[in-house]
Amino acid sequence: MIGFIVAGLVIGALARLFKPGKQNLGLVATLLLGLAGSVIGGVIANLLGTGDIFELNVLGFIVAVIAAVLLIGVAESLAGRRKGSA
Repeated sequence: MIGFIVAGLVIGALARLFKPGKQNLGLVATLLLGLAGSVIGGVIANLLGTGDIFELNVLGFIVAVIAAVLLIGVAESLAGRRKGSA
């Protein structure tokens, strides 16, 4: 479980590095988006037959970072809408 949290934090941090522009996300948001990305990456890797959902492999890691980048973009757009409507 601790390894899963650390992997989520690493994936979230890498996603923030790859995402252009400044993100207004805290450590907890980065961790949660990284965890969500790692689950998505694990599921896709499992569907492709390259490993288990909670197994760290190259394809799952790459997909997890890509998914986290997309999730950060979605989180930013939702946060921007909230600020604009308030």
